[in-house]
Amino acid sequence: MLVDSHCHLDAQEFVDTALDIAVNAAAQGVRWIVIPAVERTNFNTVRSLAHQFAGGVYALGIHPMYVASASEEDLLVLREQAEVAMTDPRFVAIGEIGLDFFIPELRQGALRDKQEFFYIEQLKIARDAGLPVILHVRQSQDTLLKHLRRIRVSGGLAHAFNGSEQQAQAFIDRGFALGFGGAMTFTRALQIRRLAASLPATALALETDAPDISPSWLHPAPNSPEQLPAIAAVLAELRGQPVAEIARQTTDNVARVLPRLGSLMMA
Repeated sequence: MLVDSHCHLDAQEFVDTALDIAVNAAAQGVRWIVIPAVERTNFNTVRSLAHQFAGGVYALGIHPMYVASASEEDLLVLREQAEVAMTDPRFVAIGEIGLDFFIPELRQGALRDKQEFFYIEQLKIARDAGLPVILHVRQSQDTLLKHLRRIRVSGGLAHAFNGSEQQAQAFIDRGFALGFGGAMTFTRALQIRRLAASLPATALALETDAPDISPSWLHPAPNSPEQLPAIAAVLAELRGQPVAEIARQTTDNVARVLPRLGSLMMA
């Protein structure tokens, strides 16, 4: 069994095919798919989609790349909807939240300040609800960690991790698993592949970020959770482990850091 710990199955690319893709992925062993929201307008969409197939679960949050068009009212709506969704077992985290300092206009000035404000406020929502978070981490590891030291949440997932070994350990120490996906399949991605090969097995999660971050054999076509078994095989090769062992360990890891999903797995 595999878990796609980060998949935007509600994206426009999948508008007519999402459920077929989920069924096909399940037939290949991808039993669970975590669908994170990115803005207030798709909260209902990810919730509804997650309820339309057996292995769907979702998170609610405001993505840093959508912060520019967000308002403080959106944070109030997120808090209210998260409180209501606590009765829904398929609601597993606050996310996708975080910081993006890769895009020049987002890493400076008023938009950087707004990103940090939204990240901090969403950490508080997660803390108050006792929920883990799903983090967008792009050239922002140290600043994310600075706020995590101050606002303690119950761990979660650092999606598409591409930091240093020291930064990876800092997230692990705070109860996070680190997401590895299509980027790991490119031989030129030396740092990501080194981390995938050397980090503790208990720190690893598999993801697609579909339709983004397609693996080397698919790029530049859109990614899909159907690609996760082949991505898992690359991780197994890098670590010199059987694919079945990688599947079991990464599934256990996601169940640990997203305990509401872990409860569904045990049901």
